[in-house]
Amino acid sequence: MKYFIYTVIFFSFFDLFTQLPVMSTFAKSVGASSFITGLAVGMYSFSNTFGNVISGFWTDRKGPSILLPLGLVSTGLSLLSYGVVNDALSLLIIRFVHGLVAGLIVPAAFTYHSTIMVKEERGKSSALSGAFVGIAAITGPAFSGILASRTSVPFVFSISGICMLLIGVIAIFVLRRISIKRKITNSYKEKDSIKVRYLFRNPGVIKAFWGAFFLMFAQGVIAYLLPLQTVVLGYDSKVSGTLLSTFGVVAVLVFILPTNRIFDKVAPIYTLSLGIALMGSSLLLLSVSTVIVVLYLAMASYGIGFGLLFPSINALLIDSTDEKVRGKAYGYFYAFFSLGVVVGSSVLGLLQLSISQGFLFTGVILLLFSLVVLINKRSQQFST
Repeated sequence: MKYFIYTVIFFSFFDLFTQLPVMSTFAKSVGASSFITGLAVGMYSFSNTFGNVISGFWTDRKGPSILLPLGLVSTGLSLLSYGVVNDALSLLIIRFVHGLVAGLIVPAAFTYHSTIMVKEERGKSSALSGAFVGIAAITGPAFSGILASRTSVPFVFSISGICMLLIGVIAIFVLRRISIKRKITNSYKEKDSIKVRYLFRNPGVIKAFWGAFFLMFAQGVIAYLLPLQTVVLGYDSKVSGTLLSTFGVVAVLVFILPTNRIFDKVAPIYTLSLGIALMGSSLLLLSVSTVIVVLYLAMASYGIGFGLLFPSINALLIDSTDEKVRGKAYGYFYAFFSLGVVVGSSVLGLLQLSISQGFLFTGVILLLFSLVVLINKRSQQFST
């Protein structure tokens, strides 16, 4: 069963990463202005945030076995609908719907995953789920970039859509046979709204949320600045792609090699702090790098940091919640993911920082967050 959930996780993120290299050019091809093109790119993450939160609430009330097939099938249909786009308005509408229904999948999938995993291996299991995210990050852009250049963007999305529909149909039959027992008493239902507020008062949950935000904040900065930096340094545009692949491959190795045992032996708060510190240090190195070898070293270090951070925030979220509210927790968790991507690139554009200043600014923020996490952990130890 867990491998079917890994498949769902892979294709949900594959859907996301296939959009990155082709969406802006597709928007231009249907007559979108520069402003509308940017809006079309960001519309997915905007509506995805709402989809994540809705998914969290529905998962806790109805169970992930109902929501997962719904999200997969509706996402598949939304991907197929790109074939009817003929102007900017229809593109914006479909982007909004696509982001909204795709947001239903990931919180439900990770809630299901957290429920069926063995507690003593929750760190290793989180690392393996992260590996499928990493593989999607490597294969998705390459798949869509190559295939779209030979066919069309709607054709690429149609292939992803058909895969989503097939998995959704399989999920209807597979997940129906395995029910997750949920004991929800009347008293719990009455206190449901209070428990949501408690999520944002739980130190572990808050750190997991901010970890997710800063992880994707950094990703937004990397996606925005790294291609510009490689061009400024005089390298071919393909170099930015291989640099991103380097980060992805290293992260996947951290996920799948025996190193993933660290997540079950070391408290997630420490691997979280180390991971975010490595990512911040890598961004500082990128801000001063002018040699290609140093760029690759920086991205490899960034990949190690990413590989440590992603399982840590998942394990921290699991440790800090129970099954009754875990759906909501994952809903908000991935809403912070979506917000991080949007804010990461938007803040740099708003501040009008140079490439090196942008890397420096983000690196310092990540290092400060890492320091705050450690200081907060130490102060909690002294207070107990």
